[in-house]
Amino acid sequence: MRTQRMTLSVSVLALLTLAACGTESGSGSGKGSGGGGDSVQSDVPVTGVAWRVDSVTVGGKKTEAPAGARLEIDPKGRATADFGCNHISVDARVKGDRITLGKPVTTQMACEENIEKFEKAAIDAMGGEHTAKLSGDRLTLTTEGGDSMALSEEKPADLVGTRWAVTTLLSGETATTVPADLPKEKAPHLTLSEDGTVEGNSGCNSFRGQATVKGSTITFGPVAGTRKMCPEAEMATERGVLAALDGKVTYAIKGKALTLTAADGKGIGATVTPAGAGSDSQHG
Repeated sequence: MRTQRMTLSVSVLALLTLAACGTESGSGSGKGSGGGGDSVQSDVPVTGVAWRVDSVTVGGKKTEAPAGARLEIDPKGRATADFGCNHISVDARVKGDRITLGKPVTTQMACEENIEKFEKAAIDAMGGEHTAKLSGDRLTLTTEGGDSMALSEEKPADLVGTRWAVTTLLSGETATTVPADLPKEKAPHLTLSEDGTVEGNSGCNSFRGQATVKGSTITFGPVAGTRKMCPEAEMATERGVLAALDGKVTYAIKGKALTLTAADGKGIGATVTPAGAGSDSQHG
């Protein structure tokens, strides 16, 4: 899918201040410090930030977001969102305190009923022109009709010690979603440890190997695992996961999302496993 490049013009004083001082996470003077009146006390820019979706209000009805709902607007004029099930992308234009979102393009996966209801409400709240109000690490997008979406900056998760649930297999510009109906004990995941090892499940078999972190790269050593045979959907997922854990890859963390990408463009996307989830599958 070709990304459409659009001019990004942020002219409101608060947004200019954010863009100017927000290139390094944590470089500001802290939230709520000083008596700046109506000035925004934050070092977080609007674009290029992983925003956690807290709630949406449509037609006067407020709905809390499920865990993991997030939205990001990149500097190239594209917004991506995940409200708990499908992957959504829209054209985005920022001008002054107005953010205009185009028609959403979404995958068509089946979702749990409560997540599907929230996703529909969130998509309804996304369309058209929004007024952006930024306060500290909180962003509110409000349509002309009064529908709104409340978001909070999502702090980057720790690479080491976090249980990462693999959600997508990457190949260049193509991202394939990991089947949602995989058995719980075979849901692919990985955890890097302080001792330089990585372990987890690749979709069928459990594995363990070496992982050396240096700068923005991870070099995976030989990965050894069990040798069970599984249905083809699980084996296909396993092949994709293991291919991404072979040799040197570049990693990036935005909020609670991790990507591992090799030089040939292949890799995986993963998210932080919610607290308490997956505890039964550590030895799957």
